[in-house]
Amino acid sequence: MPRPVRDVVFVDGVRTPIGKAGPAGMYAETRADDLVIKCIRELLRRNPGLPPERVDDVAIAATTQIGDQGLTIGRTASLLAGLPISVPGYAIDRMCAGAMTAVTTTASGIAFGAYDVVIAGGVEHMGRHPMAEGIDPNPRIISEGLIDQSAVVMGQTAENLHDRFPHLTKERADAFAVASQERLAKAYADDAIQANLVPIATRSSAQGWGLATADEAPRPGTTVEALATLKTPFRPHGKVTAGNSAGLNDGATACILAAEDVATELGLPVRMRLVSYAFAGVAPEMMGVGPVPATEKALAKAGLSIGDIGLFEINEAFAVQVLVFLDHFGIADDDPRVNPFGGAIAVGHPLASSGVRLMTQLARHFEAHPEVRFGLTTMCIGIGMGGTVIWENPHWTGETQGEKQGETQEDRTA
Repeated sequence: MPRPVRDVVFVDGVRTPIGKAGPAGMYAETRADDLVIKCIRELLRRNPGLPPERVDDVAIAATTQIGDQGLTIGRTASLLAGLPISVPGYAIDRMCAGAMTAVTTTASGIAFGAYDVVIAGGVEHMGRHPMAEGIDPNPRIISEGLIDQSAVVMGQTAENLHDRFPHLTKERADAFAVASQERLAKAYADDAIQANLVPIATRSSAQGWGLATADEAPRPGTTVEALATLKTPFRPHGKVTAGNSAGLNDGATACILAAEDVATELGLPVRMRLVSYAFAGVAPEMMGVGPVPATEKALAKAGLSIGDIGLFEINEAFAVQVLVFLDHFGIADDDPRVNPFGGAIAVGHPLASSGVRLMTQLARHFEAHPEVRFGLTTMCIGIGMGGTVIWENPHWTGETQGEKQGETQEDRTA
């Protein structure tokens, strides 16, 4: 029987404040699963029109699925968040794009008709579970030359990008990093970030209980001059530093997706409409180029061009990786459409959780920019991949950016 494909919408998204990984970080004594449980509970609190029993599945991603990030975390988090026992759940892993893949996988189920409403998200507690903890990679992947040995260290893959694209200088990377810090600081000052955050109770055996209400990683006031003095840990006299890279972080995200007709039935907000998505593989040692072919595939599937995209949320694993994307598509380093509230260099990158952070932030931008019809979220992925999701703004008025600013079609033609 032929099945109609249903429109999928992004209803709401939240995240924890992002902490620094390690014994001094604010989540050092907080469980990873408790972070994502709180996100799920907050989504249900914010959306009382959604009966918990209407949630059809819970997909939660983690890169390191061990300890308090293991045991099919989507199911255990669902139970602990108070969803009925009838609501199933599962875990998912695509390294940094785990939450992004949780969204695209469950959204496909909605479009097919298997689900009406889902919760998707991700968590990473890099303080408790460093990347690659407990893994046993098959040695043949290197001994047989399937990947270059540098591919297993993400910072080295970023240095490889500088080698391949020498015009992407350290100075450009540092300047982009400073701009990320400045944009995030301004967004906080404008009260533009806080609506996305779920306050988290924290515990410290030395200091007692606390409340995390803001990200821990930002370094406002960072200057290009200060970044120029930082060490290059991945290569002597290299170009990648702690200042032009995302840090090691702890945090979680979650979002509600629904069929558009079901969202209307339940009175749920429609913040974004899914248009297309794509994942692509690249040489693992050049991991950071992944968003380029993924975006080209997603655009082709949607029948769009890069000129149709009015807002970009690009994960800033490394500044050079973003610059590769911008140069490929002819976008300026300081284009205001790109990461308007800053990115992972400033806020942090708790691996598998970050895809939903990008989506939640894009949804906020859409509300503020009804002149923009399409936006995208994109990220590079370890072991040589990229992922891109294209979204449509339900608030789009049909008005172009120039028309919003008082420019007419005649002015543009002239």
